[in-house]
Amino acid sequence: MKQQIYADHAATTPLRPEVLAAMLPHLEHTYGNPSSLYAIARVARRELDRARDEVAALLGAQPDEVVFTSGGTESDNLAVRGVALASERRRVVTTSVEHHAVLYAARDLERFGYQVSLLPVNEFGMVDVEVLSRTLDEDTALVSVMLANNEVGTIQPVAELARICRARGVPFHTDAVQAVGVLPVRVDELGVDLLSLSAHKLYGPKGVGALYVRRGTPLARQVAGGAQEHERRAGTENVPGCVGLAVALRLALAEQGAQATRLAALRDDLIRGVLANAPGAELTGHPWRRLPGHVSLVFGTDGGEAIEGESVLLNLDFRGIAASSGSACTSGSIEPSHVLAAMGYPEEKVRSSLRLTLGRSSTPADVAAIVAAVGETIRAFRSGSG
Repeated sequence: MKQQIYADHAATTPLRPEVLAAMLPHLEHTYGNPSSLYAIARVARRELDRARDEVAALLGAQPDEVVFTSGGTESDNLAVRGVALASERRRVVTTSVEHHAVLYAARDLERFGYQVSLLPVNEFGMVDVEVLSRTLDEDTALVSVMLANNEVGTIQPVAELARICRARGVPFHTDAVQAVGVLPVRVDELGVDLLSLSAHKLYGPKGVGALYVRRGTPLARQVAGGAQEHERRAGTENVPGCVGLAVALRLALAEQGAQATRLAALRDDLIRGVLANAPGAELTGHPWRRLPGHVSLVFGTDGGEAIEGESVLLNLDFRGIAASSGSACTSGSIEPSHVLAAMGYPEEKVRSSLRLTLGRSSTPADVAAIVAAVGETIRAFRSGSG
C-alpha cells in the first residue's frame, strides 16, 4: 500500500512511540488483577493508581473523580444515563449537534419516561447561552454540551454554559473527546461536573478513556458486576491502557500550545487553498472559534450536479489522501450529517461534506498536496470526468 497523507486525525490518531514504550512492560509483565491482594496484583494496583493520579492532576481534578472507561462512547453514556437515572428529575437537555454517543444515550432515556430537549444552534453550530438559560427548569436532571464539535470543529462556550447550570443547580457534562490534548482543558477552570475523554484521539491506545465526575455528583453505574472504579464502573481494569492514556495526555499537554499554533497556521493555509482551488467550496463551522487543524467543507452545485462526499473521499483516497466525510457510516450505509442539517444546510450540501483534520505529523507539504488533490478532484467532478 502506498504511503498516504493522513488528514483524519479527528477520527483517530496513531499511537505515539513513547506511549507504546510505556505500555509494553505492563502488557508483558503487569498481568495481576488490581483487585487481588498478592504481590503481582499490588504491582498492577500501584500502576493503575499512578495513572489515575497523573490523569487527575493534568485535568485539574482529584484522583477519586477520575473513572477509567473503554473510551469516549462509554464515558458519554455513563455521564448521560448515569446522572439522569440517579436523579428524581426527568429532563435531559443537550444540543442538536452532539456526537451520537450523547444523542443516542439521551434518546434511550425516553423509554424510561424522560423528556429530551435539544438546543438549537446557529449557522456556525454554536449554542446560544441565553437559550440555554431560558430552557432550564426545575425538572432538568442534566445538561450535556460538547466542548468542540467532531464534524465542524466549532468550540462551544462551555465555561459560560457550565456557570449558568451551576447557578441553577443543574449538573453539566461536556464531551471533550475532540478537545483534550488539542485545547487547554482543565475541569477546575471550565467548571463542569462531568467531562469525557478518549485516549486514541490524543495519540494513545484505543479502547480506553476516562470520565471526570465532580465529587458529590450522583451517578448510577451502567456496568454492573464488581466494585471497581469506586463502584461506578465494574470490570477488571485495563492497566496498560490506563498507563498509555496517562502518558499520552501528559505528552499532549506538554506540547499543546506549540502544536495549536502550528496547526492553526496549517489549517488556515488549507482553508485558503481549498476555497481558492475547489469551485463551489464553502467552509462549515465557526470561521475562527474552531479547533486548530480542523477544516470542514461542503460543495455547492456551482451550476452543475450535486457532489457526493463519498465519491470525493474515494477519489482522494486514490490520490493518496486519507480524509473523511461529515456523514456517519453505519453498517455500510451513509447517513447525512445531523450536524450540518441542524446548522441549516440543504441536503445536497450536507451530502457533499468533507472533513480534513491535521495532526502532529502534518506538514506544509502535506497541506499543499491536499489542496492540489481536493482542487483536482472537485474540478474533475465539475467537468464530468470525476
